[in-house]
Amino acid sequence: MKKRILTGITTTGIPHIGNYIGAIRPALELANGSDESFFFLADYHSIIKNQNIDEIKHSVENVALSWLSCGLNPKKTYFYRQSDVPEILELSWVLTCVTAKGLMNRAHAYKAASSINTDDPDKGITMGLFSYPVLMAADILMFDSTHVPVGSDQIQHLEMTRDIAARFNHLFKPLLTLPEPIIQKNENVVLGTDGRKMSKSYGNVIPLLESKKNLKKSIMKIVTNSLEPGEPKESTDCNVFELYKYFATESEIQTMQQSYDDGISWGEAKEILFNSVNQELQPIRSKYEELSKNKDHINDLLSDGAKKARLIAKEKILEIREAVGLSKIL
Repeated sequence: MKKRILTGITTTGIPHIGNYIGAIRPALELANGSDESFFFLADYHSIIKNQNIDEIKHSVENVALSWLSCGLNPKKTYFYRQSDVPEILELSWVLTCVTAKGLMNRAHAYKAASSINTDDPDKGITMGLFSYPVLMAADILMFDSTHVPVGSDQIQHLEMTRDIAARFNHLFKPLLTLPEPIIQKNENVVLGTDGRKMSKSYGNVIPLLESKKNLKKSIMKIVTNSLEPGEPKESTDCNVFELYKYFATESEIQTMQQSYDDGISWGEAKEILFNSVNQELQPIRSKYEELSKNKDHINDLLSDGAKKARLIAKEKILEIREAVGLSKIL
């Protein structure tokens, strides 16, 4: 069986370098080593938490631009909007009909949302939030994905998908492939300028696609201690050093370590970090600026990707309809 990797891309906000290091770069590297890869913009998932029409449209556009700028090649992968493949929603309903409510009750997102309520545990909880693991399962099972990259906090999603697929196969016919998780052994928790996990909600991000000037400005804001130039500095738990390791070679890291031992100034250390980050991001920014000038091209790429994906989805959904008794009357 071919190794078929599927990655769902969250369509919220504009990616920062934490997203680039932790998700985008490793996902693209992983796709290069697979027989087939599927990347989809999870726009149906986005409306679970966001009902702002303009924000959703803007986010989908910018996230698509970001991944393409970072090297996603639509000629070598299936790249599509989730909402452009309606067969996914049809499969989602079929799977909903065979999924136990008790399984959904155990979903981390639902449990976290309901735990903060007092009188009514389901206050403010929509069916979208409650049943989104079923839609996620449909995303994966629609294309017989064999492997799905996940973080340690997302393993439950794959376990649920496997449970749902096994239930369907038992009730009807063994049509659904049970996917295997690809778990990052050394998950990248990228710290922001204030030492906390880089997050838009904390306002501590370093931009991925903004100008060289804004990139440098953000890096220079990284919080450090008050050690003076000439005083040896610890590289352990130093945010400047940790970020540098994501963009430097082994020999460059060793040289930087020696500079820390020799008492490099924080300004100089940040300058070295900036130059290393900027060297990698400069072609990405240039590609982003080029793609941004032709929005029709992006729509065409996504439309073409959806057409290719639907060739697989249409064939699969016909098999599923027949298996559950929804085929045409002879």
